[in-house]
Amino acid sequence: MPELDFRSPRLFVDAALSAGATVELDRNQSNYLGNVLRLAAGDTVLVFNGRDGEWRAAISGRKRADTLTIDTQMRTQDRLPDIAYVFAPLKHARLDYMVQKAVEMGAARLQPVLTRFTQVSRVNGERMRANVIEAAEQCGIISLAEVADPVALDRFLAARDQARLLVFCDEAAEVADPVRALQATTAANAGIDVLIGPEGGFAEEERTLLTRQPNILRLALGPRILRADTAGVAALALVQAALGDWGRTA
Repeated sequence: MPELDFRSPRLFVDAALSAGATVELDRNQSNYLGNVLRLAAGDTVLVFNGRDGEWRAAISGRKRADTLTIDTQMRTQDRLPDIAYVFAPLKHARLDYMVQKAVEMGAARLQPVLTRFTQVSRVNGERMRANVIEAAEQCGIISLAEVADPVALDRFLAARDQARLLVFCDEAAEVADPVRALQATTAANAGIDVLIGPEGGFAEEERTLLTRQPNILRLALGPRILRADTAGVAALALVQAALGDWGRTA
């Protein structure tokens, strides 16, 4: 892992970044830098936009932080592993937690799917994206996960690229060594979809539909039943360790 600067504040900005460029801060960003962090003109922060890497920037402004002047690139842009976190959304704080942890675990796409036993029917996409940005700011991540609109499970399965590996986390699957099962698969080169169901589990017709999918790996996450948000973290950790970027040496 490269040495990261965790002492400097980090800020996401939706603007092109290059040496000498000037970025206007919105009211919330200005308030955060000036009133929350107590930073003033001449102080520096790290900024990223998900496209141009990470840069050091100097704060400008007479009475408050108004603009940033981009100075030096600290890191070039990277790419997230091609892992989609496909999940039945939960309510409020637990959904926030799921999104934040998926970002920390390196998911490149967040895809809510609606199942028979999904607890909520509406998902606040703007709130999900805000959680993606916050997690990236706090954890030194410079590539932002894509937030997809919710879709019914059957529609997601019909539209997905069938060359991708579908890791179906199923509490009804036979308990075995999940790491060995993942390492044994040869169908992950086209990307991976990690599917976590709702608290009430999958309906039988949904499980039947899922088991008929090509390139599927039906996986139990150990001998205990996990809450959906815990299962998401466990599954992504297993996938990253066996098939993702945790095993890379550079």
